[in-house]
Amino acid sequence: MATGSVAPDRVGWFRKMVEIRIFEEKVQELFMTGQIQGTTHLCQGQEAVSVGAISAMRPGDVQTNTYRGHGEALALGMDPEVAFAELMGRVTGCSKGLGGSMHLIDVSKGNIGANAIVGAGLPIAVGAAVAFQIRREPRVALTFFGDGAANIGTFHEALNMAAVWRAPVVFILVNNQYGEYSPVRATTPIDDLARRAESYAMPGRIVDGQDVDAVHAATAEAVARARAGDGPTLLEMKTYRYRGHSRSDPARYRPPGELEAWKARDPIDILGRRLADEGLLSPEAQDRIRAETQAAIDAAAARAAAAPYPTLDEAARYVYAD
Repeated sequence: MATGSVAPDRVGWFRKMVEIRIFEEKVQELFMTGQIQGTTHLCQGQEAVSVGAISAMRPGDVQTNTYRGHGEALALGMDPEVAFAELMGRVTGCSKGLGGSMHLIDVSKGNIGANAIVGAGLPIAVGAAVAFQIRREPRVALTFFGDGAANIGTFHEALNMAAVWRAPVVFILVNNQYGEYSPVRATTPIDDLARRAESYAMPGRIVDGQDVDAVHAATAEAVARARAGDGPTLLEMKTYRYRGHSRSDPARYRPPGELEAWKARDPIDILGRRLADEGLLSPEAQDRIRAETQAAIDAAAARAAAAPYPTLDEAARYVYAD
């Protein structure tokens, strides 16, 4: 989905955002019916961040993301069947079924890994960016992390190091208003986390995370700045997760009306209305995309479920290096 100097494929963005939404709803169904073991962290409501930011990457760029990273993996082009297979522990998954929901990875597409440890992707992305500098390669690293990660030491260490070395990295703070079960204001004394960029002499921008056009524009500017050798940027994407933190969390800690208020600015609906107004994609065509995508996702999940589990010998093969 890299754009470079090519005009953005906003109809393609709509398709991808719909795919992510339906994929995540299917994941919830598979989890509730016992077909996915362990845990899941879903990103419904955050699709504009995944698609808008990833679409600003070029081939050769890389990204790291969180355990709520299905959206980034799909935006980078991971086949939904491969992703489903990984979540269901099947050998046809991207990590042979051994990584699960929190470890979707495809280095060939620039996805150098999700991480179950909060904030762990930040220093990995900085390391990749520094490697690009050393090799004098015009490549950029993006790293997605949540608002809760902005309160841990690794966040500050990564931003400080990137600023000192002017590393080509873009920090994408996905502020979905909650760190697990705690609202941001209960754990953080400021409302705008992008202000923390001032401490590291880098630009800090607040972006409407429900608006894929705004996300893409802000990320493209930050990527261009990094690629030109001007250093890192912190982008705070104000967005919202529709589901609870994980698994079957009903999110009863949310105040009445909050979810409905955010859904009134649904990122897919916002882009859909714009495309219709611009004559690029009619409401009827949007409905067809939704129906086609639902059928494709259902079929992908069924194919993934039919794949075998890895054998014990195969699982052991990846414990130690040869």
